[in-house]
Amino acid sequence: MSPLLQLLVGLVVLTVGAEILVRGSSALALRLGLSPLVVGLTVVAFGTSAPELVVSVQAAQRGSAAIAVANVIGSNLCNLALILGLCALARPLTANHAVIRREVPLLIAATLGASLLLLDHTLGRFEGALLLGCLIALTVTTLRRARQETDQSYDHRPTRSPRLPLALLLTAGGLGLMVMGSDQFVDGAIIIARELGWSEKLIGLTIVAIGTSLPELAASFVAVLKGENDVAIGNVVGSSIFNLLGILGVTGLVQAIHLPELSLLDLGVLTGVTISVLPLVSSGGRITRAEGAGLLVVYFAYVTAALLD
Repeated sequence: MSPLLQLLVGLVVLTVGAEILVRGSSALALRLGLSPLVVGLTVVAFGTSAPELVVSVQAAQRGSAAIAVANVIGSNLCNLALILGLCALARPLTANHAVIRREVPLLIAATLGASLLLLDHTLGRFEGALLLGCLIALTVTTLRRARQETDQSYDHRPTRSPRLPLALLLTAGGLGLMVMGSDQFVDGAIIIARELGWSEKLIGLTIVAIGTSLPELAASFVAVLKGENDVAIGNVVGSSIFNLLGILGVTGLVQAIHLPELSLLDLGVLTGVTISVLPLVSSGGRITRAEGAGLLVVYFAYVTAALLD
């Protein structure tokens, strides 16, 4: 299969998988008595981050640490600038109060912590274990809190949703399709990028990051079109947290990383974009189309600078 055909096949499979995933995860929320926000922060977010995890671990094992770490940085920039920007352009996003009060501050803390660990251009096994431990503790806390709280803004109507086995099947099937589609896309993209003579860091920040973020983009965009803003925003925020704590954690455990190519500009842009999300969602509890356009401008300016570097 040619690289270009792999890109096209990957996009089609991703789109179908996203539709199935959003439908299954929404039904899962109804059946388990969880809010769509919690499902977005856990099931959808972790599932759509599976391609980043696979690509980063494989890259680290093959000695391509630059692709592994740059993939995480680039994917989070895609999540917070490209995906939120595109979703807000399609329909202004209303943020759940829990996102403003808890999840975005947690994401900012995770970004600052991971950036500090990467300042010396290395990520050892102890640091990887520390990041992974933080993710496990955070996930357990989120699920426990979900059981204790009742989301009054959400109408639980289990009789109108698919039965639990079908909801689980749809969710798993959607995730599987998105991982398959992302694999096809990334394989084709890497071949094309290498033929263009790009560095591993640039490939990780752009082509691989965009490719592995396509599940988040597809799932969030479909969720927005269906009016499931909580799933869309929860997916983006949860996936970004998982990238920093889970993917960097697992990658560091599998293979200690040395990354001289990483620059302060990369970490600075990531931290700045992450911090900017809090005032955006805090201003009226929504991200407007104008703010979404601003996020897109920042993202494409960074990508352009990376390409010209």
